[in-house]
Amino acid sequence: MIDLLINVALLLIILVVLVVIHEFGHFIVARRTKVLVHEFGIGFPPRAKVLGNDGETTYTLNWLPIGGFVKLEGEEGESDNPRSFVRQRLPTRLAILLAGVAMNFLLAFLIFTLIAAFADPVGNVRIAAVQPGTPAEQVGLKGGVQTGTDDRGLPIYDETGDLIVAIDGHRFPVFDSIELGAASLAYLRAHAGQMVTLTVRDSAGVERQVPVTLRQPPPGEGALGVIVHPNLVQDEITHDPLTAVGIGAKRTLDASTLILRELGNFVSDLANPRVSGPVGIVGAIGDVRTQLSPVFMLWFIGLLSANLAVVNALPFPPLDGGRVAVSLIQAASGNRVSAAAERLAYLTGFILLMALLAWVTLFDTGLLQRGT
Repeated sequence: MIDLLINVALLLIILVVLVVIHEFGHFIVARRTKVLVHEFGIGFPPRAKVLGNDGETTYTLNWLPIGGFVKLEGEEGESDNPRSFVRQRLPTRLAILLAGVAMNFLLAFLIFTLIAAFADPVGNVRIAAVQPGTPAEQVGLKGGVQTGTDDRGLPIYDETGDLIVAIDGHRFPVFDSIELGAASLAYLRAHAGQMVTLTVRDSAGVERQVPVTLRQPPPGEGALGVIVHPNLVQDEITHDPLTAVGIGAKRTLDASTLILRELGNFVSDLANPRVSGPVGIVGAIGDVRTQLSPVFMLWFIGLLSANLAVVNALPFPPLDGGRVAVSLIQAASGNRVSAAAERLAYLTGFILLMALLAWVTLFDTGLLQRGT
């Protein structure tokens, strides 16, 4: 129960930070374009405390720790104030609406860039056992010592086996292939029948270069001929600033397209959703917090920020992308969409989003079972 409360509290803190940064994007562009901002709130009402007032905007702390908000003059579509949101030119309104999305993309990019620059985890492959008659045995690679068997009767090995830390001089960043070691093994499979050079670290920490000609593996086996230890092993490397910026941009793009693909799968298989709601995210935070190094939590925050940006950019009321779509429709129709119709569209969209969230949560909690 304590772990669950910690995970929930951590998720709420992360969400508040991400949403407040999102809302700050709306706020800063609105202020720069002279749109009247009545309130900048951390959390949702009821109001707990007024943090300050700069003569125009009231800054508040609210009781519900699930995000934040910016209250603009005329954002509901009705106002005679020349500084109201609704009275601004279309480009100004679009800039304000999309500023939150831009801030979340920027945060994800900064997080991924900082990780690449200072502490980029790379996956290593620990050899549990060497299969006889294979390239691994021929070049003298060492496995660990068998210490017993598991519930299925499979052997358990200690962690004294050789560690493959690079192949042909390449290290394999974890965040380019989230399953530790997967990229290394994929590289070996892709070079079956060829000679590669392994950088191997023994149990004493001494590294050596091992040239080996890989085999064409039989079904179900690898090109090197080893059994991989299940425990995660990683190092951290650094990159120069220019390389780190490139990696940060690539991972931001990868995270965004991954989310779009998952959303596509969700829509195409709504009866058996594979995405996670709040319950699933709480579980993921618990796994990252207790089983992995702090850099993985930072990466997870970057992933959530990119997620928030993509979801908010969707043309679905009442998300930012939906409000952009409504603004474009109004402009195309000569503002013939009434404020009442606009509010109805936002309300309908909100109800549908809450229904989808509830549907996913039923699967997350096990009340409904996902298919195979």
